Amino acid sequence: MAVVQIACVQCRQTEGIVKNGKATSGHQRYLCRRCKKSFQLEYSYNANQPGTHDRIVDMTMNGSGVRHIGRVLKISPTTVASYLKNYLPTQ
Repeated sequence: MAVVQIACVQCRQTEGIVKNGKATSGHQRYLCRRCKKSFQLEYSYNANQPGTHDRIVDMTMNGSGVRHIGRVLKISPTTVASYLKNYLPTQ
């Protein structure tokens, strides 16, 4: 039997990770007993991947347009615009 070490995406702990049901897409969900965060290793949609929101912000600050960001990250321009509108702090 093969054993796969899974690290928590939040606290990077490898011990105390347990299975926590399945997502609606059918992918396995995991729970970290240390930080109590639930996470997946696979995602059906690219916008849910860890780090995507950081890349959206970086590309926006470098002058990329919404359509260009969507094309590069392989997500909908509507998703990019929605994230920029709702989640970035206003100045």
